[in-house]
Amino acid sequence: MYPNTIKYLCSMEKTRPNIRQVEVADIERFISKIGEKPFRVKQIVEWLWQKHAHSFDEMTNLSKDLRGLLENEFQLPALQINTTQLSEDGTLKTRFKTYDGHMIEGVLIPTTLRKTACVSSQIGCSLSCKFCATGTMERKRNLNFDEIYDQVVYILQQSEATYEKHLSNIVFMGMGEPLMNYHNVLKAIEKITSPDGLGMSAKRITVSTAGLIKQIRQLGDDNVKFKLAVSLHAANDKKRNEIMPINESNNIKGLIEALNYFYKKTGSEVTFEYILFKDFNDSEKDAEELTKIYRQVPADLINVIEYNPVDIFPFDKPDEEGFERFVEILQKNRVNVRVRHSRGKDIDAACGQLANKDNF
Repeated sequence: MYPNTIKYLCSMEKTRPNIRQVEVADIERFISKIGEKPFRVKQIVEWLWQKHAHSFDEMTNLSKDLRGLLENEFQLPALQINTTQLSEDGTLKTRFKTYDGHMIEGVLIPTTLRKTACVSSQIGCSLSCKFCATGTMERKRNLNFDEIYDQVVYILQQSEATYEKHLSNIVFMGMGEPLMNYHNVLKAIEKITSPDGLGMSAKRITVSTAGLIKQIRQLGDDNVKFKLAVSLHAANDKKRNEIMPINESNNIKGLIEALNYFYKKTGSEVTFEYILFKDFNDSEKDAEELTKIYRQVPADLINVIEYNPVDIFPFDKPDEEGFERFVEILQKNRVNVRVRHSRGKDIDAACGQLANKDNF
């Protein structure tokens, strides 16, 4: 037993901090205070970020006494898998439970070439987009960066166990608006890309936003290395206001200016996401307006996305002919366009369907 253990344990009535949210210097001070060897700090950090320990008991190269002292000094809250659901197309949706009892969803999207993790950034969402099931949920709180990291780790493990493949990509396209949880999202990406974390390339990470002008400019100032996607879904303010209330304070003109600022600062082109709604944004005029926006922004691609109907909303997807006609207009206008067919629709895991429905 360490000499100061009894005295130390008697002083432990304070609230314990989350060990993954303190600085390494705080762990170093703790290790020094209890008279342990400095190399223990490196072991602890490896367990937290590389070996993905979700309890102190899992840190098996530490003594039982040291693990007990860590338990008394710090908390180690972690996401727990609540349940999983496998789609007929191989998509795997997971409902995670947070330390305070909330539920969020993440998705593993497998294709022949890629294994993509789609992760959430908030519990619920406050943007209330008129086509998205998540937008009907009350936003409870932002996810902490370690909770976002946990999602990626779990989905990575699922990819390796199910498909024997490492994750190739991560997209922040799950529940919530990532740029309304700016600092936690960037901190999570820092950990994901760090050699002391998952060591993934930032170029394999895409953050999708509904178009928050101030935060897009901040991304430019912070010179981020990950990819940026913008959920546009309508090419004029009138229509965009109808389906995305955030456009009333972040209009298309301001968005174009912010995206050009982002490109000037980072040198990174952006991707536009455009869900096609029947008889709403799928006309020739809509395609021409979308082309004009594309030409005003350093964009590398427009993803035209198949709509996944949500019961409470009035929208439907165009028929195949209408879909193809819209895409052909963009192609004739020399727009780099890609059709994105949704995966996991049968388990409500596709774009716009994440809502913690009890269909598991």
